[in-house]
Amino acid sequence: MAPGLGRLGSLLSEDLVELLGVLDQTPAPRGREARAAAALAAWCNQRWPAITWTVQPYGAEGANVVATCGPGPLLYSHLDTSLDGDGRSAAEVTGRTDPPAPLRIGEGIAEGFCLGVARAPVAAAVAAFAHAGRGTLLIAGSGTHRRGGHGEGVRAFLASAPPISSAIVAKGGPPALILEEPGAAFLRVRVTGRPGVSMLPDTAVPSGGVVRHAGLVLDAIETWRQRYLISRAPFGRVGAQAGVGAIRAGWTEKPDLLPAELLLDLYVITVPGERGSRLATELTATLHALLAGGPLEGCSAHVEVEWLHDAQATGEQAPIVKAAEHAWGQVFDFPSLEVAGWTGSTDGVVLREHGIDTVRVGPQSERSAVDPRLDLVDLAVLARYQRLYEMLLSDTRAH
Repeated sequence: MAPGLGRLGSLLSEDLVELLGVLDQTPAPRGREARAAAALAAWCNQRWPAITWTVQPYGAEGANVVATCGPGPLLYSHLDTSLDGDGRSAAEVTGRTDPPAPLRIGEGIAEGFCLGVARAPVAAAVAAFAHAGRGTLLIAGSGTHRRGGHGEGVRAFLASAPPISSAIVAKGGPPALILEEPGAAFLRVRVTGRPGVSMLPDTAVPSGGVVRHAGLVLDAIETWRQRYLISRAPFGRVGAQAGVGAIRAGWTEKPDLLPAELLLDLYVITVPGERGSRLATELTATLHALLAGGPLEGCSAHVEVEWLHDAQATGEQAPIVKAAEHAWGQVFDFPSLEVAGWTGSTDGVVLREHGIDTVRVGPQSERSAVDPRLDLVDLAVLARYQRLYEMLLSDTRAH
């Protein structure tokens, strides 16, 4: 148990456990959360009938869960999980094709699928809102970063919502109040040669095909990454980062054909003032310089950028920040961690883009040693964050 938690957690955890069970029963893939949203809203309407819990659809299959209890801040979390939960993503990322184990509660610990992102914070947010009976709750769809998606759930909510002055993002992270969040972008590196056939490797350009020399491209990207980190010193409390998350080429059903293209996808965390055109120019120049004179010299290298959002920050004197600092001192008997070089980004940036002062704060989790798809969360810690959210919803200084 974390320092200073005492017995409060055990007194508050009953609703949390039931909510975790509800969330565990229905997959919530990004942009396809409608079934999970309906299940959560139905359970909440039965458990707290004095509150109206509404499913707000968007797109073809996306959905938010929204509830309002008069004045107060917006309490936000998101319904979709990092992995789809329906088999579409788990094998590619974790190498596991067996279904993940169901939620398990034992000795004050919850172990379950994607509790860190984001089912544990969702449970704490929903329970806090129901107990506080103030403010507005948004459990948004499309809260995780994906290609072709830019916070559709929260943007759909904001399009018809009344004016909002402050928000709390219930999202897992360090034991800290996070006021600044970086920007983010997806980069795609496309190296193109000429196709060939495996039995005649010299028919391809380069000889043997582009896949044979993927390591050279990865090394060039890593050189760019190191230069990128050096040239983007931490700005305020946020820092830069980048990594290759996907690589692919060819036709898996017919590997006797040597493909002409090698595709590599990067996720890039950006500091304030960054521009997608600069990222593309710098990475392209590095690729051309490092691949020249080698086996890939006859190939073209092109960088495509999908810009997600700019870095955003909330001022330290904002009322929601002062209220959060006060609430933290009431709930925890250890200080909020001083965060530097932070590289995590949420829909908090979208809220700040709309002029909403926002604080991100949420529970910690650990990856299961048995199955990387499962997370471990201390229920007493989770209950403390529930209490923190309740206090912020009820504090008139927070809005």
